[in-house]
Amino acid sequence: MASADNGAQSETKDQATTSTTAATDPYNVEAAEILASSAQHMPIAQAAPIYEQILSLFPTASKFWKQYAEAHMAVNNDDAIKQIFSRCLLNCLHIPLWRCYIRFIRKVNEKKGADGQDEIRKAFEFMLGYVGADMASGPVWMEYITFLKSLPAQTAQEESIRMTAIRKTYQKAIITPTHHVEQLWREYENFENSVSRQLAKGLISEYQPKYNSARAVYREQKKYVDEIDYNMLAVPPTGSFKEEQQWMAWKRFLTFEKGNPQRIDSVSSNKRIIFTYEQCLMYLYHYQDVWYDYATWHAKSGSIDSAIKVFQRALKALPDSDTLKYAYAELEESRGAIQPARKIYESLLGDGVNATALAHIQFIRFLRRNEGVEAARKYFLDARKSPDCSYHVYVAYALIAFCLDKDSKIAHNIFEAGLKRFMHEPVYILEYADFLSRLNDERNIRALFERALSSLPPEESVEVWKRYIQFEQTYGDLASMLKVEQRRKEALSRTGEDGASALESSLQDVVSRYSFMDLWPCSSKDLDHLARQEWLAKNINKKAEKSAVSNGPATLDKIPAGLASNSNVSGKVIYPDTSQTVIYDPRQKLEAGIPPSTTASGFKAASNPLSNPIGLAPNVFDEVLKATPPALISFLANLPVVEGPAPNVDIVLSICLQSDVPVGKTGKSGTTQTPMLSGPATSDLSGSSRSRPVPSGSSFKTRDRQSGKRKDRDRQEEDETATVQSQPLPRDVFRIRQIQKSRAAATTSQTGSVSYGSALSGDLSGSTT
Repeated sequence: MASADNGAQSETKDQATTSTTAATDPYNVEAAEILASSAQHMPIAQAAPIYEQILSLFPTASKFWKQYAEAHMAVNNDDAIKQIFSRCLLNCLHIPLWRCYIRFIRKVNEKKGADGQDEIRKAFEFMLGYVGADMASGPVWMEYITFLKSLPAQTAQEESIRMTAIRKTYQKAIITPTHHVEQLWREYENFENSVSRQLAKGLISEYQPKYNSARAVYREQKKYVDEIDYNMLAVPPTGSFKEEQQWMAWKRFLTFEKGNPQRIDSVSSNKRIIFTYEQCLMYLYHYQDVWYDYATWHAKSGSIDSAIKVFQRALKALPDSDTLKYAYAELEESRGAIQPARKIYESLLGDGVNATALAHIQFIRFLRRNEGVEAARKYFLDARKSPDCSYHVYVAYALIAFCLDKDSKIAHNIFEAGLKRFMHEPVYILEYADFLSRLNDERNIRALFERALSSLPPEESVEVWKRYIQFEQTYGDLASMLKVEQRRKEALSRTGEDGASALESSLQDVVSRYSFMDLWPCSSKDLDHLARQEWLAKNINKKAEKSAVSNGPATLDKIPAGLASNSNVSGKVIYPDTSQTVIYDPRQKLEAGIPPSTTASGFKAASNPLSNPIGLAPNVFDEVLKATPPALISFLANLPVVEGPAPNVDIVLSICLQSDVPVGKTGKSGTTQTPMLSGPATSDLSGSSRSRPVPSGSSFKTRDRQSGKRKDRDRQEEDETATVQSQPLPRDVFRIRQIQKSRAAATTSQTGSVSYGSALSGDLSGSTT
């Protein structure tokens, strides 16, 4: 008894947790699955509200509808079952749900005699009319044929009618690409042969090509269907990888069906496309583009009424989608239904108080297109009184008056009226300036810029100054152009730390002054160089960056972190420390960046084989070194100094494979003995018995490529190859591949190129010195 109470308490607790999750994330799939699973074990009175809650969020989840219907079927609540099926069947074209519907119909009508059999037959016809094109509909076709065969026939006429109905059903089934098409074909052959062998021969030969086509299409169609997850619930798009994969899978399947691969008549082909779209919307219910594609496909097919119904369903599914509302209004307007289109625009405006600026603008354009100038003007005068009316509405109506009504005076007055409210909006200033430029009103353009720049704060006036300079370059003379540029520098110099440097003239000013569209007075390389110089000039007063640029990467460790801190950095935002930034230039010589403590071979001395790259305290770094295995220290010390931000992976791997990493040997005392890190590193692939030091970073550059400097090249090549081949192959597959690469590189060294197998171990194939 106690355990039962504990179980009930646990179940109640789980339901409470799930309800909390659903409240925070209503489209949580896992929470919905848990709720539906718990509802299956409840009385129908308690389960019904749970199912209603789930189905309000997932109205196309056929498995939940099926569970809901079966819960009512368990208590023989026929009226509730009929209501459930009327709500879900046409929107959930899923075979398991429809077969549940057929079971219910057969259960209700099986004892009603001939009338009941007629109801069952109609239910089968209704079902196959909607889901008969499904690849999984084979069992439904077979069940219907079995039902037809079971019907009693009292007279020869009834028998003839029954046989005709069976034949027609078979003939529809065998030309439908389903999983059971081959089995249906065999049953059809047996059926025709059992009726009349003579008649069967002609019918089978007639339907054989159609069956072959259906079977071929099924095999091709299966490739697309196998990519689709039919257990997925419809949720708003989140951008997850799985959702995108499903979206692409449905798009490919729809494209396949639109191509009419079976070459059937257009009516049948359109029926299959509609079925595919309806199935797609079961899973992509919240995707605007799928609804739009479906509606436009109907419209292009000539079925405007069907397109309108799709848009109405789409807006019911996505009531907040303004995009679909505009598309729907566009369809209504294009077919001349002005009043329905107006109602859609008015729904976008709502009560007019919280309407968006875009809704005002589009409604003004709609009124101008369909009801004339006065209707648009009257609405604009009302809309501008709204406190939420933005400058966009003024700009849009002014351009309508100028471009459509050809009335520049009204347009000018609208811009002037808007300027009183939106003088602080740089974008409005620029739109007004563009309008005046179309009028070629040079005097008013200058006056507009002067008025705007006198009121705008410097940090918001950058684009206005830029447009002012462009205007002077087009309309002004050299003196006025230079004057505006100097004023711009003086105004913007107050916004940054580099005020003095901003006032100085630069070559970039000349480039900007004498460029036109995509034509420049210098090369793209010069432009890049000037951009880089501008960046350096802005940071020239920052000691840390100045030191880093002048001295190279070797000075990075010497730069205190606080010298280059940005004084304008907000305390709420964490920015990276730009004091450690160095502009990479591949032309820099690596030797300029080698620390003084580095040995001639390019590595630290034995007393300090590794540097302190992350700025740890000396005692802490020493403790780290003590805890590091000697073999790892030797391996890190043998890594080459490479040039550039990213090393050549093949070169580094080759060096690592040829490095002689010491292996610890345990003596009597149990201590591990390791060789000195400062000693020469030998190579087991170099082909030389002499020990050679690990090369420095400069040794990776090609030296002495002329083959005439090497003595007895062929003999040395043979010795190197023999030495490598005489060694036993290691068990590591990756190292075997590297050895093979070394052999191939040694072979190509006869042409005078550098061989990784020898050059990287201390010898250059072009020289023995």
